[in-house]
Amino acid sequence: MKQTIIFGNIITMDEKRPFAKAALVKDGVFVYIGSAEEVKKLASADAQVLDYGDNFIYPGFMESHCHGHLAGYRAIGQANLMEGGLTTDYARYRNIIKAFIAKNPQRGFYVAAGWVENEEYVSKAYLDEICSDKPLLMQTAGGHSMLLNTKALEWAGIDAAYAKKWGYDLVHVDQNGEPDGYICEGPVFEIVPKLPATVEDIKEYLLAWQDMALSSGFTAVGDAGVEVVNKNAPKAYHELEEEGRLKLRTYAYMYVTDNIADPKAEIARIAAERAEMSGEYFHIIGPKAFLDGVTEAHTGWQNQDYLDQPGYHGAERFNDHDKMVELIVEADKEGMSVHVHSEGGGATHYMLGCIEDAEKITGDKEQRNVLAHLHFVTDEDVRRMAETGSVPAVPPLWTCKGSPIYEQEVAYVGQQLADEAYPIKSFYDAGANVVFHSDYPVSPMMDIKLSIYTAEKRDYPKEVTGGATSPRNLKEAITREQSLRAMTINVARQFHQEHRMGSIEFGKIANMTVFDCDFLHDDIEKVAQANLIATIVDGEEVFKS
Repeated sequence: MKQTIIFGNIITMDEKRPFAKAALVKDGVFVYIGSAEEVKKLASADAQVLDYGDNFIYPGFMESHCHGHLAGYRAIGQANLMEGGLTTDYARYRNIIKAFIAKNPQRGFYVAAGWVENEEYVSKAYLDEICSDKPLLMQTAGGHSMLLNTKALEWAGIDAAYAKKWGYDLVHVDQNGEPDGYICEGPVFEIVPKLPATVEDIKEYLLAWQDMALSSGFTAVGDAGVEVVNKNAPKAYHELEEEGRLKLRTYAYMYVTDNIADPKAEIARIAAERAEMSGEYFHIIGPKAFLDGVTEAHTGWQNQDYLDQPGYHGAERFNDHDKMVELIVEADKEGMSVHVHSEGGGATHYMLGCIEDAEKITGDKEQRNVLAHLHFVTDEDVRRMAETGSVPAVPPLWTCKGSPIYEQEVAYVGQQLADEAYPIKSFYDAGANVVFHSDYPVSPMMDIKLSIYTAEKRDYPKEVTGGATSPRNLKEAITREQSLRAMTINVARQFHQEHRMGSIEFGKIANMTVFDCDFLHDDIEKVAQANLIATIVDGEEVFKS
């Protein structure tokens, strides 16, 4: 029986014993939390010792909504247009893509990701100038829009008939009715899974992602739409676990297409794949659907019309009420929750209505259905979120004004709504189980210390902004303890794993993250500069700075 002694300033997130100086781990599970003197008495003579001195030990941090395959793919398989941060500089994009092609001349297919659109409209001609002999695709940072060169349009089969089928809001055309290269929403999510990749490629991407997550202090994540990029991603996860190569626990939501024809059959499919492929480190826990797109692409489903486009309130993707209710009910029968992309206020209002009607059938307010992003939310829907036991997955890193997207928000929905965006405190006040998410790599940061900072300040630190300050909606700021809960025990509840992880308690899995900072009491500017010391999974160091 392997034993490990842990010394340090332990913040447990256990209300009964919030602080300790030592812990004892046996075979990857906590068997004692308390004093250093007592641990020494209980441990065997050959116990391993991990002494972190005056550093601070937290339960292993968890990310509620990210995209593992996509993260690894963007890290080592694509041209990353977000190098150095978000930008709308098309000349810079051109140089990054050309450099990537020059480094990878053997590839027959190129993808660039991280594009942030601006007022300058670009078409396939922009990409044809960069690469005309092979398919080249450029995807937005948010992942909901894409530009294709002429060769990529041919590869994808996007022609005038395709554009007519999907509609010209989703497949843009030129004056001759021919696709000009720009697509968004449904067509993007139809095409992305067709991008060439073998299972071995995906495994390479997932291992790169695992290294990134562990070296950022995360020990468990929610993969929101594990099949979105490639249908073989679950198989790749499963094979990696069978090979003993997974350390990062992944709780996966399987992608469900818009207004799926047969929700009951879809849940049966997901349940069968759960039985076949789930294990300790990769576990399928429900379906994930897209209700809408994103405000900056004019596709977030709003409660009102876009100011610059009267009569249009965004893209309603999964908008069949009866099918969504059936999906929720069938998922509940299998012990699953439903996870949705719900960016605009109209999408959130719709989803909560579906959950309320499903709960009349199931009587289950502990299903813990997840609504992620929550850009604009009414006071009524904040209350309904808590009343239905739904989980608000909120993005503290998106809350400040210091982003090129903010000006687009103002133009599209107005100053008042833009300035009241991204509630967090209101969800806590209503009694909801709030969790943080980064949406990495759709958003370029997945950062524990900056999540705590932005949740309190509603702004980035000066080191990020260059000295300028631009806080937004300060009344939605929350406490440090609330932030810690939103990345530990509350995420464990989302995964229905609060009995196994999320706090440092007897009998729970010994996942921990060590920083050189007291996130509860140190000055907030020091929090922004905190350094990760180690990440521990099952009582073993998997990353050390």
